[in-house]
Amino acid sequence: MAHLIYGIRQRLGFLLITGEVGTGKTTLAKALVDQVGDPARTALILNPSLSGTELLKAALRDFGVQLRGSTRGDFLRAIERFLLAQADRGGISVLIVDEAQAVSPNALEQVRLLSNIETAKEKLLQIVLVGQPEVEERLLRDPRLRALNQRIAVRYRIDPLSDAEVGEYIEHRLRIASRGNGAPTFTPAAILRIAAATGGIPRRINLLCDRVLLSGFVRESKTLHEAMVEEVLKEKEERNELDCRCTA
Repeated sequence: MAHLIYGIRQRLGFLLITGEVGTGKTTLAKALVDQVGDPARTALILNPSLSGTELLKAALRDFGVQLRGSTRGDFLRAIERFLLAQADRGGISVLIVDEAQAVSPNALEQVRLLSNIETAKEKLLQIVLVGQPEVEERLLRDPRLRALNQRIAVRYRIDPLSDAEVGEYIEHRLRIASRGNGAPTFTPAAILRIAAATGGIPRRINLLCDRVLLSGFVRESKTLHEAMVEEVLKEKEERNELDCRCTA
């Protein structure tokens, strides 16, 4: 979040956030919309299958611009007028494109062209690309994306949580959910087993902890032990469900 806020406020243009499935990229993108602060305006694109023209249209709607016309040229003129007006008010405009690894080269090129809208002093649109690590590979290998790759000023990769961070993450979520009414507790051994089984991926941690909490509820136990974690993992394996070690 600090990297994103810095890049946006410094008007660096393009920012890239990558991470494996389940590490919280979309959560981060949505939180950014709330935290970037006034006088910023944001557009969040969550659908990677949009064409270049559809992406422009979706961005305008998210920025709150009334649509006039139906062509790509109409949308480009509308977004330019919006960006100039926003800059005159001293505001920042931020376009966030989630699942960037699945966005077509045509749509990504359209995003790059939007970055050309600028004044003599600064770029009028700050663009945040959020995606899985494959997006980095695409940017490096696809000649159609070479110009876009060269414009990225800030790059940051979200890594899985460490063992210590897994414990802090679980405790934080339990504290928020319980609202101070006595949350269940995972033993240190249980937390280490969860960390090992999930690889520190938050989404996997959520799924596994949910099952373990249910097991504790059935046993009427607020202390959740390593044996409960092992039991849940064994049940998941027997049912041919998600393998916490390698599947989101």
